[in-house]
Amino acid sequence: MQNDFKNYDWTALLQKLPVKKNAEERAKRREMWKAMDMNGNGYLSLAEFDRGVRDVLNLPDIFKQKKIIIRAFNSAKNKVKGKSKKSDEYVEWLEFRYILIYLRQYLEYFAMFCRLDTSDDFKINLDEFKQGIPLMEKWGVKINNPEEEFNKIDKNKGGSIMFDEFAEYAIKKNLDLEDDDDFDDKA
Repeated sequence: MQNDFKNYDWTALLQKLPVKKNAEERAKRREMWKAMDMNGNGYLSLAEFDRGVRDVLNLPDIFKQKKIIIRAFNSAKNKVKGKSKKSDEYVEWLEFRYILIYLRQYLEYFAMFCRLDTSDDFKINLDEFKQGIPLMEKWGVKINNPEEEFNKIDKNKGGSIMFDEFAEYAIKKNLDLEDDDDFDDKA
């Protein structure tokens, strides 16, 4: 399962995520929004977005990775100041472009995480972290003291780095996967 993300087809994904600020991609987003907002209430719930990843975006591999979907949803739902009390719990139209951007970004972090997690147990131990230092340097971070850096990332002190911990670290360090499509520049 995790191997699917180690060498992901970024170009194919980019074609499914219309995030550019032009009329054509905005129209595509509007159609996606209508298909995902099943009850037409102007709000997208986590369940609706989850289903939309599978059925509208047609990304069954990402649909199976709930952590990616949840992080993208939570990051987007408070991106724009909403007008109602429901705004803090749901994604609104003005945040829809952001949820697509975040979905792509957290997938990139997950691909990095999977490359470091050589045991495929959904956690990175200290040995895997040390072995992954050359990769992390390619992604933009220089690590001088692996144990100290590992302990900073392992927030819950569980002895391994979980995806959520790694994603927070990747955001802080502005990590960039070397062989992706450089989506950030295009968005």
